[in-house]
Amino acid sequence: MNQNNQNNTVFREIGTIAAFLVLFGLMVIFVPPVQADTPTVTITDYTVTPSVMMPDSLGTITVTIKNTASTASISEKTGPLSSDTAGTTKVTDINVYIENVHLEGNGIQVLTEDFDRIGDLGPGQSTTITFSIRAPENSGMYFPEVWIDTSGGRSTRYPVPVNVNTASGIQKQAILILESSLPASVNPGDEIPVTLNLKNAGQLMADDVTLKLTNVSGSVAPKSTDLYHFGTISPGGQKNVNLVLLSDKDASSGLIRVPVAIRYNALDGTPVTEQTGIDIMMKGKAELGFVTVDTSPSRLTEGMPFDLTIRIENTGTGEAKQVSAMVDLPVEGKKEAFIGKIKPGNDAPVIFLLEGANAGNHPYTLTIQYTDDMGEHTMTRQMNLRVPPTDHTMDYVLVLVVLAILGIIGYRYWYLPKTNGDGKFPWERKS
Repeated sequence: MNQNNQNNTVFREIGTIAAFLVLFGLMVIFVPPVQADTPTVTITDYTVTPSVMMPDSLGTITVTIKNTASTASISEKTGPLSSDTAGTTKVTDINVYIENVHLEGNGIQVLTEDFDRIGDLGPGQSTTITFSIRAPENSGMYFPEVWIDTSGGRSTRYPVPVNVNTASGIQKQAILILESSLPASVNPGDEIPVTLNLKNAGQLMADDVTLKLTNVSGSVAPKSTDLYHFGTISPGGQKNVNLVLLSDKDASSGLIRVPVAIRYNALDGTPVTEQTGIDIMMKGKAELGFVTVDTSPSRLTEGMPFDLTIRIENTGTGEAKQVSAMVDLPVEGKKEAFIGKIKPGNDAPVIFLLEGANAGNHPYTLTIQYTDDMGEHTMTRQMNLRVPPTDHTMDYVLVLVVLAILGIIGYRYWYLPKTNGDGKFPWERKS
């Protein structure tokens, strides 16, 4: 009996402990994780190239796929009913796994196979997919669909419009084209007459059209104003303006671009700016002239060799290259000379080594050949060389002296002896 009582006591204690454990378990609360956003994808952008396809032509469709889910905060709390402070909070990224991307043609021939198992796409991340397509033979608007299948998320279907040779969806606007008429080449320092023709090749009117020459360099500048107002230019219309540009004499040769800004208001009032320019080809022009003409020796005599030196100066704006000179004097010697280059503002001598010339005036032609940015040039100049006759005065005096001496000798030793017999002068006989 006592044994049974003891057993009953043990069972009661065990039941009490079990009841306490059950009650304590009920007091513990497990807060389930906060439900995060369901991962999904969307197409944020697409591009059809070309924007308007020709029938039976090739093109591409490029789509941008983005994971629309964000980072999720998942909270887990454990503790007694009377406490709400205990627990843990965990942050996790919601990725989406892209199983397959497919383009359903719907009249467009798709040349690219499906993209399988692209992989995980993190929160806010995006990727691009490009399909090659061929347009049908018939014109019209077509709507192929991009199908995106994901794992653990929602799939997406997105239509992409494709324009095949239709005017639908093409934005109409004003298109201003600037044409300039000016000399093919300009010599630095010259004025440049320019005619500007502004055409509207678009389908809408351009209002409040202005043209401004901007950022003009130190080489070229407008002679008067740099701003011109055209008002309104209708579709297919055009307006002209004549202006003059000034060029610097020291401007280097080559192409100079004068920037031009065209501003107008579109039909809806939106301001539009187009950048263009006026292209000017600068070509330096050499201008050769004569500084001095000298001979060495400075005083010529008949038959004496001499050097003829002609100094040539370049007063133009371009470099004279391959400069050569020639004279046609009727004498022997070096009558051709090569100089080379003469830069603007410089001069160079041309030296001819000549044999002696006969006395008198010798007209001759000086021919100079050279090239510059404008091309090849030949210039001639008529010149004259005077060679004085030889001075025989001293020879004549010497001859006279010799003759006088000979006369005295003949008179003394031939005439007097023959006349007087003794060969004495009259004054010698008197003495």
